[in-house]
Amino acid sequence: MTERNPKIVVIGSTYIDLAVKCTHIPAPGQATNGSSLACTLAGPGPVQAVQAALCRCEVSLISKVGGDAFAQMALKSLAEYKVDTEYVFFAEAKATGVIVTLVNAEGENAICHYTGANCALQPADIQLAEERIAQADVCLIHGCLPQEAIAAAIRCADLHGTRVILNPARPIEQADMHGVDLPSDYFTADVLVANLEKAAEIADQSGAHLRTAKIIGSDLIARGAQCAVITMGRRGCVVVDRSGADHVPGFEVDWVDRTGSGDAFAGALAAYCGVKPDVRQAVKFASAAGALACTKFGAIEALPSKADIIQLLQNEDIDLLHNSQ
Repeated sequence: MTERNPKIVVIGSTYIDLAVKCTHIPAPGQATNGSSLACTLAGPGPVQAVQAALCRCEVSLISKVGGDAFAQMALKSLAEYKVDTEYVFFAEAKATGVIVTLVNAEGENAICHYTGANCALQPADIQLAEERIAQADVCLIHGCLPQEAIAAAIRCADLHGTRVILNPARPIEQADMHGVDLPSDYFTADVLVANLEKAAEIADQSGAHLRTAKIIGSDLIARGAQCAVITMGRRGCVVVDRSGADHVPGFEVDWVDRTGSGDAFAGALAAYCGVKPDVRQAVKFASAAGALACTKFGAIEALPSKADIIQLLQNEDIDLLHNSQ
């Protein structure tokens, strides 16, 4: 990557993660004592925005929080990473989204998501941020938000020639539905990024296997996307566009926690694409970020810096050189 700092707009949901460790997860009607509590900023919006900022990008986040103390916590945390929050809107009548996780002594967990203010993001909010989207090199969008807001963001970016990277996650309205019914606007994105299982669901494929990744990616291209990136964890990624399909291998690291790896990947991908149009090289850079995020516990606190990512890439190149001799 060059020294120019790209401008990235991230659109995604914001949550506060409350994780409680306890001896056992209580059944209905039971109570238990917790041994520790962690309260951290989470959600695709903040995590992807912070990763892009750690890659030395000028980052703006478009999201929605509630009229509560959690909202102020989120804004303060984002400011520490120099993420612009001018377009983090408030839904005063709602609470900020919360993820409550109970973790027992064996490491098993029970999770409850409260979408809160995230379900209140509207096309009007996107319109207020139109100038910022127009000035951006890349608009990175996570689809787990109200469908109309996502479609409005894609159309706004397209109008101004801003490159769109979209994780076509199930919209909030479809959270309890079987199957995925995405609007046609989603397939006008320049790059679709989805893990193998979710991509298979969108493409209506019965099996999500490595050998079918290229077929699934080709289906997404046929629906209108310029490029599809299918992530497969340790097995790397498959990049599919109209010129063909390529497998980008993963990185060998000691995995500790995969919590923020997907968002690290997306944020780093947007950072690279903000400077250079080569998606395959961007995927390699993003894969390094995702791998490094797996080597530590947590989400935002596990995200790597640009220097960390470059170091891993250089080490990989050295290893490849030695193995070829």
